[in-house]
Amino acid sequence: MGQAVNLAVPNAGSLIQSVDWVAIAPPLIAAATALLVLLADLLLPPGAKRLLGPLTALGLLGALAALLPLVHGTPRSTFCGAAGCSYVADHFALAFQLLALGGALLAALLSQVTVAEDRLPAGEYWFLLLSSAAGAALLPAARDLATLVVALEVVSLPSFALVALKRDGRGGEAALKFFLSSVTATAVMLLGVSFLYAATGSLQLGAIADGLGQLPGRLKPLAEAGGMLTLVGFAFKVAAVPFHFWVPDTYAGAPLPVAGYLSVVGKASGFAGLALVTSLALRPYGHTWGLLLAVLAAVTMTAGNTAALRQRADSAQGAVRLLAWSSVAQAGYLLVPLAAAGYAGSAHPLGATVAYALIYGLVNLGAFGVAALVARTRPANRLDDYRGLFARDRFAALALAFFLLCLAGLPPGVVGLFGKVVVFQAAVDAGLGWLAVVMAANVVIALYYYLFWTARLFTPGEAAEPARTPGPLTATLGLAAVGAVVLSVAPQLVLQVVSGSLF
Repeated sequence: MGQAVNLAVPNAGSLIQSVDWVAIAPPLIAAATALLVLLADLLLPPGAKRLLGPLTALGLLGALAALLPLVHGTPRSTFCGAAGCSYVADHFALAFQLLALGGALLAALLSQVTVAEDRLPAGEYWFLLLSSAAGAALLPAARDLATLVVALEVVSLPSFALVALKRDGRGGEAALKFFLSSVTATAVMLLGVSFLYAATGSLQLGAIADGLGQLPGRLKPLAEAGGMLTLVGFAFKVAAVPFHFWVPDTYAGAPLPVAGYLSVVGKASGFAGLALVTSLALRPYGHTWGLLLAVLAAVTMTAGNTAALRQRADSAQGAVRLLAWSSVAQAGYLLVPLAAAGYAGSAHPLGATVAYALIYGLVNLGAFGVAALVARTRPANRLDDYRGLFARDRFAALALAFFLLCLAGLPPGVVGLFGKVVVFQAAVDAGLGWLAVVMAANVVIALYYYLFWTARLFTPGEAAEPARTPGPLTATLGLAAVGAVVLSVAPQLVLQVVSGSLF
C-alpha cells in the first residue's frame, strides 16, 4: 500500500467565513429579481406577462433601498482572504451602485411602453436588463481583477442580447458590431490581467500595487505591458477614442431605452473599473497612466464633439446619433479627473468623476426618454422631427431643453455647469493646464449642437395633434426632470462627493 497523503489544510477554520449579506444586498436583490422574472415568465399565462415590467421596477427599487443601511458608518467588506477582501462596500462603491441601479430603474420605467409597443419578448428583456444591472452593481465593489472581469462581462453579455431584441434589421447588425468589438477588447484585457498576475503573483488590487512597487527589473516590462493592455480593455467599455467606433451604430440600432441604459449604466461600469484598476492596482505607475488618460481624454472629447457637429438635421436616427456622439464627448470629460488622479498621486480627484457621472446619468437618460417619446409618432427620429415640439407637447419640450442645457453646462441647468467646473478644477489642481484648455474649447464647441437642438424645439413646425403620453414615459421624464431641478437648486447634494473620501 502507498504512503498516505495528508490533505489537511493548515488553519482550515480561516477558510470558513460568514458572508455580510447586508453589504452584498444591492447586487444580490437585482440578481434574485432576475431569476424570479425568468421563473415567472415560464409559469405565467401570456396575458399576465405584462406584470413582469412592474416586477422588474420593484426589484430595482428594492436594490436601491438596500443601499440605505450602508450609507452611514465604516465601509463593510466580505469574501476576505490573506491578501485582502474581494468585495468592499465603501463610498466609491455606493456612489456607483446608486448610479447603476438608479439608471437601470429609469431605463426599466422607460421600457414599459417600448416592450409592449415594439412587441419585444417581455421575459427575456426584463431578465437581461436585471442581469446586466446586477453586474453593474457588483463591479464597483470588486477589489480583485477576477471579480472585476466577471462583473464587467455580466454587464456586457446581456447587453448584446438586449440590443439584438429590436428585430427591424438594424438591431442584429448593431448587436454584432457591439459583440465583436467587445469580445476583442475583453480578450486584450484578459491578456493584460494575466501579465499582471504573472508579474505580481496576485489578483487582489492592493496586493498588485504592493508587488509593482518592489518588482525586480526583469519583470517590469511584463507588468507595464499588462497594465497597458488592461487599460485598453476598459477604454473600450467607456467608449474612449479610438475604441468608440461601435457607439453610434449600436445606439441607433438598439431599442431606445437600451441605448439610454448603455450610455449611462454601461459607461458607469467601465469608469468604475477603470478607476479601481488605475487608482488601486496601478498606483505606482500613476504618472504613466495619468499621461495616457489625459491624452485619451483630450482626443475623446474632441472627436465626440466634432462628430456631433456633423450630424444633419434631416438624417434618419440623427437625434440618437447626436446623443451617441455626445456621450463619447462626455466620456472625455469623465476621463479628466482620472488622469488628474494619476498626477496627484491620490484618489481625491476621482470624486469629480463620480459627481459628474451622477449628473450626466440623470440628464442623459432624461434626454433618451424624450427621444423615445418622439419616436412613437416619428420613428425616423430626425432632428427635424423635434421642430415645433413645444406646440405639440410642452412638458416634453421643456424637459428636453432643460436636459440639453444641463449637458451643455448652461443656466438654468446649473448642475451641469457645476459638474463641468468641478472637472475643470481637478485638471487645474493636478497641473494639467493644457488639458483644462482643451476641455474649455470643447465645451464651447458643444454649445453649438446643444443649442441648435434646443432652438428647434421652439421653432414653428408642421401642425400636428398632441399625442397622449403614456404614464411610464411621463413618470420617467418627471423623475429625471425633478431630479435635475433639485440638483440645480441644491448641487451640494451631489458635489459633496468631491470633498469626501471614496476609499
